[in-house]
Amino acid sequence: MEDITIYTDGACSGNPGPGGWGSILMYKNIKKEISGGKKETTNNVMELTAVIEALKLLKYKCKVNIYSDSAYVVNAFNQKWIYGWVKNGWKNAEKEPVKNKELWQELYDFTKQHEITFIKVKGHSNNEYNNRCDELARQAILKLQ
Repeated sequence: MEDITIYTDGACSGNPGPGGWGSILMYKNIKKEISGGKKETTNNVMELTAVIEALKLLKYKCKVNIYSDSAYVVNAFNQKWIYGWVKNGWKNAEKEPVKNKELWQELYDFTKQHEITFIKVKGHSNNEYNNRCDELARQAILKLQ
């Protein structure tokens, strides 16, 4: 099984507002940058989209380390919230529908196809790849305008 490293970030100009996402996939010495945006969205949607779009590029089962500054994304798995949501028919602890359910379902499906570890990084610090993903996300927002 191949080892893949993915860095992701999402950004929004206003929340909701125009948003962008950026991801960097690293495999051996190959680096691939991808990004995109949406005219009306939220920061959380862009954070989730960055992870999903990167995972869509994987052609076969991989061992993946995903680095994100989004506590929303990382904690859903590391604090095991998502497993409760699945068990409770995609309802949260307050018995309300989980926000961004379709994106969470898509991401959850990827966790069944790949061995994924989610790692929280500090946003806007000295992490070169996280900073680059932020740049990609912000550039994607500018392209929308």
